[in-house]
Amino acid sequence: MKNYIQTNFRANRMIGALSGPRANLIAVAVTTSLLLGACGGGSNEAFDTASTAAAAAANRNSNVAVKNATAGSSIFYGANGHNNEGGAYDISSPALQLSQLQDLGVKLYRNEVYSQGTANKLAGIAKTMAAGGVIVYPVMLMSLAFNSETDAYNAGYQLGVWTATAYQYPYYEVTNELDANALTGNVDGVYPQQFDNAKFQIARGVIRGMIAGVKSVDPNGKIIMGGGTWLHYGLDQMLANGTQPDGTTGHPIVSWDITAWHWYSDMGDITNACGGTGCHDVLATLQQMGKPIWINEFGVRPWLGSDQQIAAYLVGNKMMAEFVAVASKYNIQAIQTYELYDDPAGGEGAYGLLKNDGKTQKAAYTAFKNFVAANPK
Repeated sequence: MKNYIQTNFRANRMIGALSGPRANLIAVAVTTSLLLGACGGGSNEAFDTASTAAAAAANRNSNVAVKNATAGSSIFYGANGHNNEGGAYDISSPALQLSQLQDLGVKLYRNEVYSQGTANKLAGIAKTMAAGGVIVYPVMLMSLAFNSETDAYNAGYQLGVWTATAYQYPYYEVTNELDANALTGNVDGVYPQQFDNAKFQIARGVIRGMIAGVKSVDPNGKIIMGGGTWLHYGLDQMLANGTQPDGTTGHPIVSWDITAWHWYSDMGDITNACGGTGCHDVLATLQQMGKPIWINEFGVRPWLGSDQQIAAYLVGNKMMAEFVAVASKYNIQAIQTYELYDDPAGGEGAYGLLKNDGKTQKAAYTAFKNFVAANPK
């Protein structure tokens, strides 16, 4: 079990596409387009700041009302979607998705962006959702396929600008599961030396660039440190401390507002997760960073058992029931189920609360809905 978790548990998902074989194609396209966007000087001056500022100002004025309408609502329960990945998300209109999220009691809806076009598409969906009391926020996706930390920074900056210019979100997540791709091999990721130094520097460049790009347009947006996985919290610790896997210090310190983490059924108990380095209370370690925690992907492997068994685990004492029980202890601010719809054809798998027709509710849908209603936050 340990080896399976460390080598396979969603680490094969593209850093950028939340998962699936199509991810590698997206990674190539995204990296290429963003590298082109960062060419012509390799610095922030290459971007058209005047047009960006004008677009952002107009966007801010149009979005402030719907953002304020949702600001006072509890955001504890949420879901993941893939509105830029097709499948059931193309079949189902944003209005239909909104009605389903409202029925479930969901207030947060996490979706990916990885280009200017996907940022613009998600912005339109976000406006529809916000008017109905659901906050959409973007997770900005990018790979480690860069030649230097500077190149990675510039590409991340451009994606941050595109995303924040398209829509003024309350929250912006910078990258997804980069930790798994920066490891030296089949290791837990609890120690700095378990990460590849060159890959770590690229990851730091991407993350710093995204944050700077967002802040150049929307200085009030809160930054979510991209969801980490399993026991790989060594990466976040190094970012916060200004250290590297090679043991050197004094490097750029990365600041963020919310620490995000991912947890799946084959990982066991998040407060007592056991790998090659022993057993660890992941939540306690994350809490030491001094930020609220979002478990912004949690889910049950489709192969765990029947639909009824999956539904029972989803709301059980190693998942939703545990998260709710320890929320105040660890400052867990939000949890987000993975995901709204199944996506077997696209490679995500049958993780959804509904089938990939966008209509048929699974046992997990009812279990999730009933749990939320019985455990208001």
